[in-house]
Amino acid sequence: MNTVGAPTGAGAMKRRLGVSDAVVIGLGSMIGAGIFAALGPAADAAGSGLLIALALAAVVAYCNATSSARLAALYPQSGGTYVYGRERLGDFWGYLAGWAFVVGKTASCAAMALTVGAYLWPGQAHAVAVAAVVALTAVNYTGVQKSALLTRAIVAVVLAVLAAVVVAALTSAGADAARLDIGSHPTVGGVFQAAGLLFFAFAGYARIATLGEEVRDPARTIPRAIPIALGITLAVYALVAVAVLTVLGPARLAEATAPLSDAVRAAGADWLVPIVRVGGAVAALGALLALILGLSRTTLAMARDRHLPHVLAAVHPRFGVPHRAELAVGSVVALLAATTDVRGAIGFSSFGVLSYYAIANASAWTLTPQEGRPNRLVPVLGLAGCASLAFALPPSTAISGTAVFTFGAAVYGLRKAAAANHGPRH
Repeated sequence: MNTVGAPTGAGAMKRRLGVSDAVVIGLGSMIGAGIFAALGPAADAAGSGLLIALALAAVVAYCNATSSARLAALYPQSGGTYVYGRERLGDFWGYLAGWAFVVGKTASCAAMALTVGAYLWPGQAHAVAVAAVVALTAVNYTGVQKSALLTRAIVAVVLAVLAAVVVAALTSAGADAARLDIGSHPTVGGVFQAAGLLFFAFAGYARIATLGEEVRDPARTIPRAIPIALGITLAVYALVAVAVLTVLGPARLAEATAPLSDAVRAAGADWLVPIVRVGGAVAALGALLALILGLSRTTLAMARDRHLPHVLAAVHPRFGVPHRAELAVGSVVALLAATTDVRGAIGFSSFGVLSYYAIANASAWTLTPQEGRPNRLVPVLGLAGCASLAFALPPSTAISGTAVFTFGAAVYGLRKAAAANHGPRH
């Protein structure tokens, strides 16, 4: 399959990442703080339908992953769905996808940074969050290979902690009593809302696609890495959800503010509680690292097309990274981490991410068989699923998300009108 050319020459980045590196970056994005925090709110919405919600989120994630993988193989450029929407649907839809990604993921970065602070030093969560953003921006600045190596270590720690939680819960003497606590009966709306909340923890596979210019043999590597990373994540999340439900039951889980810590405590493994706290902080660091990495690449792509200031399109001559975009992203995220609330950031991020993937599925629908089009049902289910989960989120989130994206569309329209009145930008 021929791929659409990515930038070459002085503005191009080096292709250093193989399949294992890309999978680890995807795992670092998905197996993060979401699994440590999202189970409680999801159980509150879905009750005993939590596993159904997890399955629903997984189906939507699979459709999105398949569509994204086929598009990424064809367009191995930094920017992900920003590029796909632009090439398949037109400039406006590409811009809107980029807007959704940058706005939504900036909120997600702030949420992950605040989660680090909440686990490590609850009394100084905002200060710790800002420090985490500054440190990880510096890591990304010095090169993507160092980021991949650090992410690999973080994923190993988080998987070890989750494995300990699963073993402690499933071997607990209190598991039988918790099984009798069936919790509230699920409703369709509650299950969809829970799926939307749980989707927040799945969304990282797009990070692989946004690194298109830094992956070796992207036409083969990206389609292999995305489903591998997603499959591993689904298996881990299902095991953790079953284990936590086994010892807490849906009613107690719905009330938990730190579900995994509560689960090991209920299982009689109090010695694991501080380890789980450290695991939550490390998980949030891993997610934040990969989020900043992917967000800076989409900023780079939008700056190249002048949807964002063109000065952000520079690539560092020594480190081969979009250093100005990374510094800009890090500065904005640090400001948000110092001033925002984690729950609002998570809800808003979910709305933005689902909007982004809706455009990815619409783009995949336009592929021809020669371009590697997936089964027609995949992008249809993905698009419908994204829309359903986005508007099943709490009304305040859906309204604010719609308002922000309407503002983004208005900015695009004003920019196009100004360009028409004053001639070419060059």
